[in-house]
Amino acid sequence: MPLLGSADPIAIVGAAATPVGRLAPRRGEPTEQLEHEVLAEVVLRALDDAGIGNRDVGSAVFTLPPANTLQLGFATFMCARLGLRCTGQVAEVVEMGITGGLAFDQAAADVSLGHADFALALGVSFQSAMPAADAMEGSIRVVGDVDFQSPFGLTPISWYAFDAARYLHDTGASREDLAAIAVKSRQHAAHNELAQFGDPLTVDDVLNARPIVEPLGLFDVPAIADGAICLVLARESTARATGKAFVTVRGRGFYHEGFHQVGDVPGDITAFPAARRATDAAMDRAGIQLADLDLAEIYAPCTITEVLVSEALDICPRGQGGAAARDGETAIGGHLPLNTSGGCLARGHPPSLTALYGLLELRQQLLHTAGPRQVNDARLGLHLCELGNYNAALAHVVEGPQ
Repeated sequence: MPLLGSADPIAIVGAAATPVGRLAPRRGEPTEQLEHEVLAEVVLRALDDAGIGNRDVGSAVFTLPPANTLQLGFATFMCARLGLRCTGQVAEVVEMGITGGLAFDQAAADVSLGHADFALALGVSFQSAMPAADAMEGSIRVVGDVDFQSPFGLTPISWYAFDAARYLHDTGASREDLAAIAVKSRQHAAHNELAQFGDPLTVDDVLNARPIVEPLGLFDVPAIADGAICLVLARESTARATGKAFVTVRGRGFYHEGFHQVGDVPGDITAFPAARRATDAAMDRAGIQLADLDLAEIYAPCTITEVLVSEALDICPRGQGGAAARDGETAIGGHLPLNTSGGCLARGHPPSLTALYGLLELRQQLLHTAGPRQVNDARLGLHLCELGNYNAALAHVVEGPQ
């Protein structure tokens, strides 16, 4: 992306999304809205937010819909319904949890390279309609070696449970420390109109919930969720000409450590070096340090994940990620608020879209439109998404209006 960090960086000039939750009908219920109907309404709201029309869009990069979506070729199907005439690209992208970030990156690249004045990063997921057996099989096959790990039934949550067990053993931290993340997430989500869960939780609620994969219980892990979202990207100069409020991307970093879940040599599965290397690259590109950030929205499907990322980035000392949440250091009003949206655990986690929802949260915070969950004087935010067991990470530094 040649223009990231230049005099004319990428801007997010428009956005819209549905609340995260169940959008698909339950089995046997009548279908009220199909995926394309839900997403079309979201796109039109995003275009209106950006002050542009459908013929202004030059690229549209979609997240790949889940396997239960009947319409194949979904991206071109949607472009036809929306009347888009793209000169850059129309594409669907997918790579585990980093999918939404890749859609954003490709849309940004088309704008940077001059292929489009305006580009969309967008997607819809009705994954709650997928039969449980199909969802389980797919999740097992994507997070392991199908000839070695998958036959043993290692789900995505199982891998995070490995992380949690190792971390608790090594550091002496407790399940109460992990529970603090779930409690904080609900506190933040209580003021987010897009959140799946806004009811408060206590530490006892988390500890007494039914187990999912030891040592993680029901509130340590994300629920199944649907969503639809669209971000409108342009160069900063183009965004300014619209007269609309916008935020800009000041730095970008990516790193893949070359492992798929675990490596072929012994290593610390709780270290998450990709998170640190991608973030450092993004901050270097933006010319900032960690202390300059006002908030961070990080992809953390489980309580343990937020703990490990916060420690990998040196936001918290080793063994103290949960305690920092409990003490308010990573809550709104604290030293560096994390996941002010409520994150995967409370805002909700439609996996292919989660990164886009995280970027939307930064946009709201940096435009100071987040309402009761607003971080005071927020100017710089970090967004981080991942794939595998944080085997890869994609980071963006986003800046509010000057």
